Amino acid sequence: MKIKADRDVCIGAGNCVLAAENVFDQDDDAIVVILEESPEGKDADAARNAVGSCPSGALSIEE
Repeated sequence: MKIKADRDVCIGAGNCVLAAENVFDQDDDAIVVILEESPEGKDADAARNAVGSCPSGALSIEE
């Protein structure tokens, strides 16, 4: 699994950070930053939830 983020699409809602704080963060402009591109275990599950809850569709998973 590899997490991808389209920072041009991100609206800074922060749902990803709330769902998977070990995988995502936000920069000073509240735009998504990926901390772990290939999470494993519980972080992978949390990342999947974060991708599903992204309101702008800025996040995706490559298997």
